[in-house]
Amino acid sequence: MKSKWFFTGRYSGYSLQSFQRDLLSGIIVGIIAIPLGMAFAIASGVKPEYGIYTTIIAGILISLLGGSKFQIGGPTGAFIPILFGIVMTYGYENLLIAGFLAGVMLFLMGVFRLGSLIKFIPKPVTIGFTSGIAVIIFTGQIANFLGLKGVKSHEYFIDNIREIASHIHTINFYSVLTAIICLAGIIFTPKLFPKVPGPLFGLLLSTIAAIVFFPNQVATIGSSFGEIPETLPKFAIPDVTLEKVIELLRPAFVIAILGGIESLLSAVVADGMTNTRHNSNRELAGQGIANMITPLFGGIPATGAIARTATNIKNGAASPLSGVIHGMMVLLVLLLFAPYASHIPLATMAPILMVVAWNMSERKVFYHVLKTKTEDSLVLIVTFLLTVFINLTVAVEIGLLMAVILFTKRMSDHLVTVKALPNQKNKHKKVQSQMVSEHHDCPQISIFNIEGPLFFGAAQTFSQTIMATIHYKPGILLLRMGRVPFMDTTGESNFDHIVQNFSKHGIILISGIQPQPKNLLMKTGLYDMIGKEHIFEHTGDAINHALRLIDENKCLGCRHFAFKECGKLSGSIYQAGEKAISTP
Repeated sequence: MKSKWFFTGRYSGYSLQSFQRDLLSGIIVGIIAIPLGMAFAIASGVKPEYGIYTTIIAGILISLLGGSKFQIGGPTGAFIPILFGIVMTYGYENLLIAGFLAGVMLFLMGVFRLGSLIKFIPKPVTIGFTSGIAVIIFTGQIANFLGLKGVKSHEYFIDNIREIASHIHTINFYSVLTAIICLAGIIFTPKLFPKVPGPLFGLLLSTIAAIVFFPNQVATIGSSFGEIPETLPKFAIPDVTLEKVIELLRPAFVIAILGGIESLLSAVVADGMTNTRHNSNRELAGQGIANMITPLFGGIPATGAIARTATNIKNGAASPLSGVIHGMMVLLVLLLFAPYASHIPLATMAPILMVVAWNMSERKVFYHVLKTKTEDSLVLIVTFLLTVFINLTVAVEIGLLMAVILFTKRMSDHLVTVKALPNQKNKHKKVQSQMVSEHHDCPQISIFNIEGPLFFGAAQTFSQTIMATIHYKPGILLLRMGRVPFMDTTGESNFDHIVQNFSKHGIILISGIQPQPKNLLMKTGLYDMIGKEHIFEHTGDAINHALRLIDENKCLGCRHFAFKECGKLSGSIYQAGEKAISTP
């Protein structure tokens, strides 16, 4: 069935004209991907050819196996900080192992159908770390833009800024001129020649200018990293040990989560541009397989590239074949023109990455969230600052933790309400505990509406309100639970505490309890402790039962008044509940 979908869904109505569109789009995207692949690899702390290998292998596999018709995969800017940190801490060989482990995790996410869970990552967290990554990428290219000499790369942002500041006197104006020429090409080419890729034109223009007008005056890929091989590397399995696997699980998990987020965001963008729908679980599984195979050929982690995917669509792509052609195009360039790539100045790579950083910075969305001045603004700022000044791993962990805590607080403040009856004057108060009658200091019955889920964030509010009622020691406590859709074990524990305490001097009645809370109470034995005879489908039935208990002198809470004096009280109870006779 899946194979049928692969051919009829992804290639439905495919024709020669469709192939021509895929061919043109694949060639254009492939040309754009070459400088980006090398730039991302250099910024990640590895040789430029590893970025090309990733573009070829991962690009082809993601298109063939992924869940989006138009996805273009490869190395991306989002990975730069985490990959650079791994290379600095563990080395290139261990980066390959981490990439493989991330691939396994992504594949398992797809197999266990976790694709839909990615959408639950809060936007302030994703915007925060994306903007932080943009800052790291941009500032990381200042040294190459200025042509500074003797600058060492460090893992932390502050150390890199200090390194740049201490070497600012070594500025190379030829490098600055080269970078400006490339930057001008990137910015103005799309305006003058819309069909010509700006990064490629800027790269060629600045490289030619450096070779012709000031040869040997600027650092190049060849002088910094050596010659780029003209072939793909041989298949090789990294030296994997249990100790390495355990050590690299945490960074691998961050790669997997980041890769999953980026790939699914890219697929969503593609859906919006083409009015199609991707398969999120298939996309994760395809990304996983690609990231398991790519490290075996020396490639770095890859994911869906939003900008290249959008370019693929804008140039008329009709099927995943355009992504395959894009990878084949990069392979062809590697085989034919690899020696010439050694002459590309590093100053040319800098503005390409700076423009990538500017485009991915999410500056408008960042400001939009910031100006709301809510808890989301706090999550955004903290995630952003931690990404820049510490690392992406810590930023994601702390950002998600903060988001969960603040979400829980908001839910407990706004979703769960406990309303006392029959005092209708107070029905709009969120938490209100009142005696049934202002004329009795020993009320016979208290009735409460409980609305919202009784989960760990709301259980304390519920417990405190009911315990305040217990202080007055009414004989009967009626809880209307028709609007409690969910109860977790924390809510059940608080409920049990109330039952244990109230049962010492009174009777608890429950009306309208929904299936999930009811099943939980039955599993824990609390249902039997309350008693089946004290649980009713409708509030009216529960009130009638309470009145019978009072009439039969079974109320345990009246100590100061004779039961015969409670007639007026019983009337007030009935009057307050008469509107609820047929409701839970």
